[in-house]
Amino acid sequence: MYINSSLQAKLENSERMLKALLNNLDGMVYCCLYDDEWTMVFVGDGCKQLTGYDALSLVSNQDICFKAITFPEDRDRVRKVIEDAISSGQHFSVEYRIIHIDGGIKWVLERGCPLYNDSGEVEAIEGFMQDITQRRESEIAARKAEERYRSIFENALEGIYQTSPDGHYLNFNPALARIYGYDSDVDLIHGITDIKKQLYVDPFKRDEFIRLMTAHGHVKNFEALVHRKNGDIIWISENAREVRDQDGKLIFYEGTVEDITERKSYQQQIEYQATHDALTGLPNRTLLADRLQQYIGMAERYSSKVAVAFIDLDQFKLINDSMGHHAGDELLKIMATRLSGCVRDSDTVVRLGGDEFVLLLTGLHKIEDVSESMQRVLSSVADPCLIEGREFVVSCSIGISIYPDDARDTTTLLKYADSAMYKSKQSGRNTFQFYTDELNRRLMERLDMEYRLRQALDNNEFLLHYQPKLSFASGDICGAEALIRWQPVGESMISPASFIPIAEETGLIEDIGQWVLRTACSRAVELNARLGRELPIAVNVSPRQFRHSGLVGVVQSILKESGLNPACLELEITESSLVHDTGSFIKTLHELKALGVKLAIDDFGTGYSSMAYLKDFPVDRLKIDQVFVSRLEAEPSNIAILKAIVALGHSLGMKVIAEGVETAYQQAFLLGIGCDELQGYFFSKPLSTAAFDTFLIVGPSR
Repeated sequence: MYINSSLQAKLENSERMLKALLNNLDGMVYCCLYDDEWTMVFVGDGCKQLTGYDALSLVSNQDICFKAITFPEDRDRVRKVIEDAISSGQHFSVEYRIIHIDGGIKWVLERGCPLYNDSGEVEAIEGFMQDITQRRESEIAARKAEERYRSIFENALEGIYQTSPDGHYLNFNPALARIYGYDSDVDLIHGITDIKKQLYVDPFKRDEFIRLMTAHGHVKNFEALVHRKNGDIIWISENAREVRDQDGKLIFYEGTVEDITERKSYQQQIEYQATHDALTGLPNRTLLADRLQQYIGMAERYSSKVAVAFIDLDQFKLINDSMGHHAGDELLKIMATRLSGCVRDSDTVVRLGGDEFVLLLTGLHKIEDVSESMQRVLSSVADPCLIEGREFVVSCSIGISIYPDDARDTTTLLKYADSAMYKSKQSGRNTFQFYTDELNRRLMERLDMEYRLRQALDNNEFLLHYQPKLSFASGDICGAEALIRWQPVGESMISPASFIPIAEETGLIEDIGQWVLRTACSRAVELNARLGRELPIAVNVSPRQFRHSGLVGVVQSILKESGLNPACLELEITESSLVHDTGSFIKTLHELKALGVKLAIDDFGTGYSSMAYLKDFPVDRLKIDQVFVSRLEAEPSNIAILKAIVALGHSLGMKVIAEGVETAYQQAFLLGIGCDELQGYFFSKPLSTAAFDTFLIVGPSR
């Protein structure tokens, strides 16, 4: 056949390109006979890199046959894979090992297909071999690592887990199931579906776990009490971390769990033995200072008092010497039980040693509470004791010191209580003595005032004074604040500063507060009728009154009873009321506002207001505490505070009133910064009812 030169050149060029392509492939192209030796009839140049042999060494088995370099243990498997593919008329793919010329082992991936002769019989195989040694070694290493990890995971003594952020177990090892008392993985999965509610004894522990995770990304030595399947409670310690995906999204938590119940029990036992008296089980001297320091911290935080009562048994030595130490020990145990029964769970009874005990009474607001507790102690100790068939009667002497009245440190408080105890013994025993005579005197005065205060309402000893308010804008009287006064018959008037705290603590403030509100509303109606215009009257509501659930009903009833326009009544609530329950505080404010009355926050700037809540208060006025006004000339730093309060009040749509204005400078300054109203001696002192009526007609003297 004749082929022109142009076509011949193209064919030769194509052949060269094909040969170059085959030789440049990363692997070996081949064609072999379908015989027992896999006799090669064509081998690409990639043979050298793959096997270490030149291509000609394999062609026609010149130096070695391909079967010989196939790893012996893989030969039968490879032939079966190829034969099965050929019998079904399919291409084949098989991975196996070959022996490199240097003796090393390589993994290859071979892909190929059969070539048929004119009779349809398989005559040869053509295909491509690729070096996959690196991949197979990586897979083998990964599989071995996984097997090692699985072995560690399955056989670890610590519990290992993965949990979802919402509290479901995703994966865990058998040790975790054993720690929690479950028989199998399936048992645990079905048994705990909500970790927060079902596992932790304190469900808030899971919230704490999440908070720590969110803040730090891990938790370390996180200890908690948890439930086992059978209901037992154990201590565990967790170490865990967050696991996030490549986008930073939290996927799960993973960590370990250790049962530390035995360790915690041992620690608690050691700590208990170190801090408690072996005979009575009471806290001992070691724990005393620590517990007292805790109580002092609480007292500072909540503005309360702590009483330290030093107790000494009066006849203990006589019983101990005459009956023996065993009888003395029995007496001490009886006394420990009695003393514990005389105090609250929040208090502490300590045995110092011998026949000496200390009571720590915390959270006190009234000195009378201490007196009542000590009376119970004296009575309980003096009850007869039956020991070994004999009846004994003992008494005790008690000395008391008060934090912070007497001292502010633990050592001095204990020293003073001890001194007061000796004074008690000198006074005849079976009694108690406060550290200072002054404190005893004040206690007696207080008890007397409380008694008289209970009679004051029935005896009509209370009256109202009125302190006018001045409007900066108009210069006119814009209202007045009703202030209670106590005038016992034939005696000097008693300052509210003396009796209001007692009324507040004893609960008498609720009845007194209702009297003030009812009287102020009734007289406001009479006054407005005489004036021919409506003058708003402000009434203070004490913290205790404000927390009373019936306050809104009381105000509504008094308004209806008196006939006063609700808009003429302004209720002043001290800022300190906020510390108790802000949510309830806001709710009550809205209910009062719904009645139509005006609302003011008194003593603003010295309490505990949160700016986050202030915007939610339906309040009409802020009353600046007089401490900022009265020191204006002496403390220029108050200027910034006053400006800030006025700006804050106006930004929230409230009027701002300054209390305690006593000088022309103060008045001028407050006018200059935009304050709306003022109260104070510069304008007028609180006035009696008659004097207030005259004041409204005549006006201020200045």
